Amino acid sequence: MGFARTCSVALVGVEGVVVEVQADLEPGVAAFALVGLPDKSLVESKDRVRAAVVNSGVTWPQKKLTVGLSPASVPKSGSGFDLAVAVAVLSAAERIDPREIADLVLVGELGLDGRVRPVRGVLPAVLAAAEAGHRQVVVPEQSAAEASLVPGISVLGVRSLRQLIAVLAGEQVPDEEPVEEGRPDTMLAGLMVPGAGAGTGLAPGRKDALPDLADVGGQEAARQALEISAAGGHHLLLHGPPGAGKTMLAERLPGLLPPLTRRESLEVTAVHSVAGILPPGEPLVTRAPYCAPHHSATMQSLIGGGNGLPRPGAVSLAHRGVLFMDEAPEFAGKALDSLRQPLESGHVVVARSAGVVRLPARFLLVLAANPCPCGRHGSKDSSCDCGPQVVRRYQARVSGPLIDRVDLRVRVEAVTRADLTARGGRGERTEAVAARVRGARERSAVRLEGTPWSNNSEVPGHELRTRWQPVPGALKAAERDMDRGLLTARGFDRVLRVAWTVADLRGHDRPDEADLAVALQLRTGIERGAIKDRGGLVAGGVR
Repeated sequence: MGFARTCSVALVGVEGVVVEVQADLEPGVAAFALVGLPDKSLVESKDRVRAAVVNSGVTWPQKKLTVGLSPASVPKSGSGFDLAVAVAVLSAAERIDPREIADLVLVGELGLDGRVRPVRGVLPAVLAAAEAGHRQVVVPEQSAAEASLVPGISVLGVRSLRQLIAVLAGEQVPDEEPVEEGRPDTMLAGLMVPGAGAGTGLAPGRKDALPDLADVGGQEAARQALEISAAGGHHLLLHGPPGAGKTMLAERLPGLLPPLTRRESLEVTAVHSVAGILPPGEPLVTRAPYCAPHHSATMQSLIGGGNGLPRPGAVSLAHRGVLFMDEAPEFAGKALDSLRQPLESGHVVVARSAGVVRLPARFLLVLAANPCPCGRHGSKDSSCDCGPQVVRRYQARVSGPLIDRVDLRVRVEAVTRADLTARGGRGERTEAVAARVRGARERSAVRLEGTPWSNNSEVPGHELRTRWQPVPGALKAAERDMDRGLLTARGFDRVLRVAWTVADLRGHDRPDEADLAVALQLRTGIERGAIKDRGGLVAGGVR
């Protein structure tokens, strides 16, 4: 009788669970049983592993074989267990010393020819192995760079099962023919799911290829709101007639956000690795993602769903980045309202019959909406044909509780001919605005040092009212608006957060009355003289 064990990782959402793969050989009729709550793709690994072992020049044991995946109560899916199953079987057959693989973590799919194919979710799998105390992992060669992002882990990248057997047995490692230059690498097939990354903004590209804010003509108030949104992580609503530049503004918001920190990069990379949209050759996502789902998107595609355990949705793909919802009133009401929980908590808990999954979802929401079905309500030419009830019904498609969670609400007026054709009329470039955003974030980081919050939008209102108070008397206008019913308790706290961001952009130690006036105007839409389109007070800095 032969017995051996090694380890692999089962992914539950974007979190990993270390699984012990046990192989037991007993005398009897040759059979292969796989137990431990495997799914369909994992059950098929029996045929893949047997063919891979034989085609690697190793004799398959003609005995009763049982492979167990423990803990058996954890659902296991995917082809990433192939490598661990094959090594455990060969070790039970005494081809490999069982002591060499007892604490080894193996992740990879096997082709019928014995080649090791990359799989999705390598980074979260290695992170789970490191947290469980493992220090050595074996992954496909194409995924070695991604696995190496985890500190304190020794990574071995292999091309084939033959190579791994030689390494573990202390034999000479055979060479595998590399892919000829210019030929497609079929081993990468399946790493990126077709269509899964549409609109996520993760396509490879140079930093200088990002859309420039200077391309937007006019729209001073909206540009200032965009700067405040980037500096404090505040959600934004852009409403106005079609063709005014709402989408252009939203597409340029990721360029204003600072680069992701190391911890944030690992979080974002783990999500995109599991989702299958991590660009080949770019193992680490370093800039804020941008996700723009179509207005026909379902609630499951936004929050997360799929057969079995839920997969990351748009809110998770936009984690630490921007989620842009163009034509917001055209989205289904349930889909829009499903955003309310992650906007407050920064994560999504999706419950399905197969299990409960917690997915990260701390994103910056940007909504764009026309004022009515024809888009001309409130315009200067007054050519709108929609009746008052039609306008009210259209605007009510975005519910009040969702709008109450949006800090900045800006009317984007139609661009004039002078804004488009005037020479020298281009606004500030992205680099200039991003520099001010970085300065504001640095000031807020100093203030929030030692706290669990990283920017102003995350600070609870109680802390702002007690620990970090504005200048005495600065809250009078906000208190009046709350007494009149213009602000809810949540809205009052969000005005305070925006005021702190405005103060950080201006270099103030504490928000004063002018900073609160800017925050109130952007929240309520009531003109207070705080923001002017031309030549007045600029919310984003002194010009």
